[in-house]
Amino acid sequence: MSRSFRISMLAGLAALVTTLAHAETVGEVGVDWLGNDIIVDAVSDPKVKGVTCHVTYFDRGVIDRLKNGNWFEDPSNNSIACRQTGPIEIGDIELSKEGEEVFRSGLSLIWKDLLVTRIYDRKNDTLIYLAHSRELTDGSAKMSITTIPLYGQTVNWQEGKPAP
Repeated sequence: MSRSFRISMLAGLAALVTTLAHAETVGEVGVDWLGNDIIVDAVSDPKVKGVTCHVTYFDRGVIDRLKNGNWFEDPSNNSIACRQTGPIEIGDIELSKEGEEVFRSGLSLIWKDLLVTRIYDRKNDTLIYLAHSRELTDGSAKMSITTIPLYGQTVNWQEGKPAP
């Protein structure tokens, strides 16, 4: 692998890391005596100011990990709710049907991630946020969705509003 190729890859990874949102844990609810918790994180979309998503996920305790094995992995159960929390200003977002990854957090040592993907529905002028898990070997059918309708809102599009 050439030195310039490695430098390009590292620069690309650095750009990806800097565009992903960071979560702030705002809640932690104990659910049983095994030390299992439900974690609530607040995630601000780095390219859409004025939108905050609250993502929940299950965090297994040490006793549960010892009891049931599967030491390095948390379940894929998650939920998401996003709301307008200020004036909406939309930067250079991905407009394709695949959307754009906004947030990623590991649910296992290396195999499973919790992801939040943003999709723009042009026809209905709505931002869609999808929380889902991704595993190296298998996909997961467990997902959650929330929307932010932009219709009738004052929205500042930095790159100009896309045509429907």
